[in-house]
Amino acid sequence: MPAEITHVQPGSLAERLGLKEGDELVSIGGEEIIDQIDYQSLTAHSAFDMIIRSPEGAERKVHVHKHDWEPLGITLDQSIVSSPRPCQNQCIFCFIHQMPPGMRPSLYVKDDDWRLSLMMGNYITMTNITDAEFDRIIRRRVSPLYISVHTTDAAVRCAMMKNPKAALLLERLHLLKKAGLRFHCQVVLCPGWNDGEQLQKTVHDLMAFHPLACSVALVPVGLTRFREYLPAIRPYTAEMASELLEQTEKLQEECLQKLHTRFVFPSDEFFCLSGRPIPPDDYYEDYPQIENGVGMLRMFETDLEFAVEDEPCSSGSARRFVIACGTSVAPYMRSWCRRFAPPGTEVEVRPILNRFFGETITVTGLITGRDLVEQLRGVECDQLLLSRSMLRSEGDRFLDDVLLEEVQKELSVPVRVVENTGEDFWHALCGREE
Repeated sequence: MPAEITHVQPGSLAERLGLKEGDELVSIGGEEIIDQIDYQSLTAHSAFDMIIRSPEGAERKVHVHKHDWEPLGITLDQSIVSSPRPCQNQCIFCFIHQMPPGMRPSLYVKDDDWRLSLMMGNYITMTNITDAEFDRIIRRRVSPLYISVHTTDAAVRCAMMKNPKAALLLERLHLLKKAGLRFHCQVVLCPGWNDGEQLQKTVHDLMAFHPLACSVALVPVGLTRFREYLPAIRPYTAEMASELLEQTEKLQEECLQKLHTRFVFPSDEFFCLSGRPIPPDDYYEDYPQIENGVGMLRMFETDLEFAVEDEPCSSGSARRFVIACGTSVAPYMRSWCRRFAPPGTEVEVRPILNRFFGETITVTGLITGRDLVEQLRGVECDQLLLSRSMLRSEGDRFLDDVLLEEVQKELSVPVRVVENTGEDFWHALCGREE
């Protein structure tokens, strides 16, 4: 369907070409516009033709000549932004399948949309992409993509995803490589399924795609208490996490020799589980998987060190803070507070057991409002510090739909929401304004 032009930027190229609100964009370079990806890709060139249809139905050809970076200056109707494409898998480790009933509808959305992978870094399995759509990925030069690999063994991947199309992975990766398109990979590790020798095979297979395969993130499976009808999966223990890190170190050594990059990176959760120190900054190279929880703790500490050096706070305001966080990060948080808290400032770290999802869930971002209220009731402090990762994007509501203001009212203490950066954490400890 043609896309309606809802706004023309004054002084823009589009205005000089005579485009007006209410006109419809029929095609660019002879191609119909399916979505925003098509529009952005086809208008990136320096010269092309557009077919424009007036509100009266008359069509005309518009010749466009511009700089590569120059935008047209139009806004298209939101109908061009289609709904996220749903996931067609029934993965044994899917977190959404482990959610309790009765939560807000947005928490049950399972997207598996390659467009969101390009625009937002969402991971996709590529099991719901038709041949025609995959051809569009190639033609539009979509790169980089973020791909949930999990295993390169076709039979194991099909068993883990409950989808026969999962077997197409290597074929699709070869096509991406042939087209020169980059991608990052993710492996959600499920003990007994895709670890050990399976992981060894997966990493070796993906090494063959380097440098188009840019990196591989290893993430431990998240297991809630709502798995009654799902296959049994063992959670990672401290010993298992240590073994995984040892295996990863050997793989990294091999990758450094052959690829001149570590290539495969374990998520922070493995270091938390094993109790190992956080690796140094250069371990994470250019932090290719930071959004996947790989290197977040190191980046936080590095940012904190820079903030302390650049914005010294010689003395605190004799205030007492309580920091509520996940059990996995609590030891590191205590260490940071001992090292960096300004003189005169008292800081208590309170790890919150996740009774809502189950105590095997240890990350800060999945703490709920009810758990905070129940475990902090009677807390005494000048300010309670909470990570913004606990709240939805609007910053007002926890996963269990408890409002931030309700938590503050129940606990009767001032609450400050802190961005997940060392700099903002330092500003909070120094009592600087938000």
